[in-house]
Amino acid sequence: MSGSGLYRFSSRMARVPDSFLGELFSVSAQPGVISFAGGLPDADLFDVAGIRDAAEEVFNQEGKSALQYTTTDGYLPLRRYIASRYRSRLGLNADPDEIQIVNGSQQCLDLVAKILLNPGDHVLIERPGYLGAIEAFSFYEPVFNPIPTLEDLAGPSTEAIQDLVAQYHPALWYGIPNSQNPSGMTWPVELRREVAELLDGTGTLLYEDDAFGELFFDGRARDPVKRWLSDQTIMTGSFSKTISPGLRCGWIWAPRSVIIEFNRAKQAADLHSNLLSQMILARYLETVDVDQRIREIAQIYGERCQVMEEIIDDDFPSGTSHTCPEGGMFLMVTLPSGVDSMEIFRQGIKQKVAVMPGTPFYVDGGGIDTIRLNFSSANPDQITEGMDRLSMVIRDMG
Repeated sequence: MSGSGLYRFSSRMARVPDSFLGELFSVSAQPGVISFAGGLPDADLFDVAGIRDAAEEVFNQEGKSALQYTTTDGYLPLRRYIASRYRSRLGLNADPDEIQIVNGSQQCLDLVAKILLNPGDHVLIERPGYLGAIEAFSFYEPVFNPIPTLEDLAGPSTEAIQDLVAQYHPALWYGIPNSQNPSGMTWPVELRREVAELLDGTGTLLYEDDAFGELFFDGRARDPVKRWLSDQTIMTGSFSKTISPGLRCGWIWAPRSVIIEFNRAKQAADLHSNLLSQMILARYLETVDVDQRIREIAQIYGERCQVMEEIIDDDFPSGTSHTCPEGGMFLMVTLPSGVDSMEIFRQGIKQKVAVMPGTPFYVDGGGIDTIRLNFSSANPDQITEGMDRLSMVIRDMG
């Protein structure tokens, strides 16, 4: 015998969509390719020396403890720091006991779905929605209900939310109000309040993913939906976009009853997150002006986003449009009529430029005329060259 017949995989594996990310990373790594396809922060902005010094201090002062097992909820000084930062940045009264450290906020997607979703449960998700969430939730066999995004609202349709909640009583709504991935759009404060009012008193939990909440180009914090819906909101964050993704350190902040069940699931999955990384990160955060570093990073990303937008406006074919991010790492392009995003991806690789086709972000089969572009990982010269290549590809396709 040969092939997959040797192995009996669970039935759920047949229901999980094929991941596009493996192919994407493979082609993006080819020599000479300028990639706008991934979601990487700029490695040149990592504070290598500062993190190295923090690691040295941890080993010198607490090396034995740092190399030992720890509790599932995570390193208490780091949880206290996160809670304190919610208070100082957003005026929210976060309790360290309601915060748990995870292996990057991506782990939260898996564990939240594990503790909240049964097969057939309804999940609301933005249209387009974050691919990582779609893939993570799919293992638990929910029914996705996409909420259309209205350009004039810069966020999901409240009328659709009201109808879907009333009709399906979803267990969970997953959304990214700040610099949404893939669209780059940010919900206005009026929409956030209205979403809280629509969900208040229903059985639907809001999963508010705030991975990009500190990367606004103007440096101004936006109020989360959790401000008005505290007991019904799970909020997650990450140090991957602001400090280092390699440390694999994120967190969840949720009502205590949710944290208790989440803790049980995490303990079964991996016992605890990397304690050494947590201690290094906590020590690093004590010694650096985090606000200043993040302002500098966000300003650089804003300048790169502007370069990308101007090239699209000036040089791309008629019929091309794009979102206008206020922060984050992505913008989304709508292609001229009749241009297929998958074909743009394939032809782009031949011209040494990689983009992310829009189709994987749509659970209902849409997105054929959209592509997502990442502006954080390429410098302005690379953006200019890569966008020139992409413009030629789209013109040839048109």
